[in-house]
Amino acid sequence: MLDPALLRGQLAETAQRLATRGYILDTAAFQAIETQRKQVQTQTQEWQNLRNTRSKAIGASKAKGEDTAALMAEVAGIGDRLKENESQLAQIQDRLAALAQGIPNLPHESVPVGSDETANVEQHRWGTPRVFDFAVRDHVELGARKGWLDGDAGVKLSGARFTVLRGELARLHRALAQFMLDLHTGEHGYLECNIPLIVNADTMQGTGQLPKFEEDLFATQVGDTRRYLIPTADVSLTNLVREDILEATALPLRMTAHSLCFRAEAGSYGRDTRGMIRQHQFEKVELVSITQAVDSFAEHEHMTRCAEIVLERLGLPYRRMLLCTGDMGFSATKTFDLEVWLPSQNTYREISSCSNCTDFQARRMRARWRNPENGKPELVHTLNGSGVAVGRALIAVMENYQNADGSIAVPEPLRVYMGGAQCIV
Repeated sequence: MLDPALLRGQLAETAQRLATRGYILDTAAFQAIETQRKQVQTQTQEWQNLRNTRSKAIGASKAKGEDTAALMAEVAGIGDRLKENESQLAQIQDRLAALAQGIPNLPHESVPVGSDETANVEQHRWGTPRVFDFAVRDHVELGARKGWLDGDAGVKLSGARFTVLRGELARLHRALAQFMLDLHTGEHGYLECNIPLIVNADTMQGTGQLPKFEEDLFATQVGDTRRYLIPTADVSLTNLVREDILEATALPLRMTAHSLCFRAEAGSYGRDTRGMIRQHQFEKVELVSITQAVDSFAEHEHMTRCAEIVLERLGLPYRRMLLCTGDMGFSATKTFDLEVWLPSQNTYREISSCSNCTDFQARRMRARWRNPENGKPELVHTLNGSGVAVGRALIAVMENYQNADGSIAVPEPLRVYMGGAQCIV
């Protein structure tokens, strides 16, 4: 959530910044509720002061042996009014909280203003796309040659946007995930975690998936208990610090996890229906960092660089994009997307998204660190990024390393995970 001070003290300016990302804050409605809150809160404080004053008067009268019946009746009446006011105040605060839960993070001043991906700004490129001397196949054609990539089996088992991998292609997929984990833990200093794939509503709310994006989530219902399948491992990883106060020596806390991810893809019907580009179930190696505010933008660069190194080690051409205000995720203040080259599409496609969420998620989660200079708890900053999406990395490897006969060369860093194989045929 945003800092309430921004909404109370800088409402117009905050609304203007939110408008750059396509969110229109109803300032009149917010101001009306906030005015009501102030009135009820002020009145409540006045009743509390009056009750305290009358209670002291009762004590003084009793000490003098005077009749206190009238004063005691007045105090009882004040108590009833206080209960009514406190109930009303709680309802108003719930309305304000519900409104605040639906407001996205503010874009950082370095983020370009724009309404969609056409306003994203390219930062740099790495690698030169391969020039083929034969007709390029896409990953679906390459995978279908031996039945290693089977969308029909996925439909039979689960429905559209599910895929079955078999044989050496399934092994290559596993090799990619293992390579990424070993790189991030061994060289980049991330702590490997194995996390729950099914979480409660508090966890989803902590990172901003609820209440706004419930239609994008898969959910389970057992008895009266509703839980959600994670759309990405950063949901579980980030919430590990929920309601905690971390010591300064623990920061930055860098964590990684390889997990299944589940997305309903609401609103994406008809997009990328061929193959594995957009699936309901997929795998990622996720990166999460918990930092002090002063370090979060440097950490953002570090995290993005870690994801870039994955693609460079695999020899996959990519470009880094700075997302505009209208293309960022709900919780992000600044996002870099890495887009990998796909020969069959003759273009770059997203394979990693690295975001700095500043204190937006931490405020929801009440996640803090203790500042040793003053001994007081302060909100942490949270960051997350794909390091990288395993399925899309598989697609990129298949297409960029394909041979004329349909076989696929194995990138050198993956061969140790493939029994030394240099090619899958």
